[in-house]
Amino acid sequence: MLSRRLLRIKVVKALFAHLKSGADNMMASEKTLMASVDKAYDLYFQILTLPVELARYAEQRQELAKQKKLPTYEDLNPNTKFVDNRVTRVIANSDAVNDRIAARKLGWGRHPELIRTLYTQLSESDYFKDYMLREECSFADDRKLLEDFFKELQSCEALETELEEMSILWSDDLPYIVMMILRSLSGLKPSHTELKVPSKFKSDEDPEFVKTLFEKSLVNYDAYQDYIEKFTANWDVERIVFMDNLIIGTAMAELTSFPSIPVKVTLDEYIEISKYYSTPGSSTFINGVLDKIVESLTAEGRIRKAGRGLI
Repeated sequence: MLSRRLLRIKVVKALFAHLKSGADNMMASEKTLMASVDKAYDLYFQILTLPVELARYAEQRQELAKQKKLPTYEDLNPNTKFVDNRVTRVIANSDAVNDRIAARKLGWGRHPELIRTLYTQLSESDYFKDYMLREECSFADDRKLLEDFFKELQSCEALETELEEMSILWSDDLPYIVMMILRSLSGLKPSHTELKVPSKFKSDEDPEFVKTLFEKSLVNYDAYQDYIEKFTANWDVERIVFMDNLIIGTAMAELTSFPSIPVKVTLDEYIEISKYYSTPGSSTFINGVLDKIVESLTAEGRIRKAGRGLI
């Protein structure tokens, strides 16, 4: 399922786009936000099927090699370990995966150049060469190959460029989606014929979390900014970037609107988000300001936590 971290990032990005564009239709922006969440889930299936496409491409290359006028012994007797990878076959034959791919019109058919590039990179990697040279490969070896492949995708410029062209809503989602895929693969066993696909959300509370966080942050944006100013009086206003205030405001919305989420979880999440989406010094600034805000909101009775370990 999509992580709460990714959902928070989606909300922050939607708020940024809404406020910077001067939009005045909250419902339209919320609809775009939920569409970006749906697209993140689509990306799980899109990336998951990459090994299937690479295996098909490898098989096609082997078949063409056999048809040479003067094929070599290697051409006629290719190493089919990658083509026959059992984990890849489970993905390829998974009804849940294929149904989503068909329903959402996903796939790599229009991107043959990327498939060639990824296959070349894969075949030149040390972990792939070691895998292919092994006399026998266990199911665990097959799975490890795919795990290594997916991990390396996070630093693949060719894939990143292609994803940006395919959907602007996929920007920055890949690391979170790779983690989802790795969790899915970790549960696979040799006896499995179907991949257990995670649901989009961990629970029914998640979509409501996204919508409520967005709405509360936006409706109360000006009030939150006025509140923040009380704790940034000693800071150079011109040096406080827009994103910092936006992140702090979103954290305030979460602190005051979700009784079941621990304060520490909220603080840690937004401090981490600031490390990637604001300036180098933002996390320290946001940490200091949020500490003061939490103390003040708690004293005012505006932060009320209920539940096990929160009372």
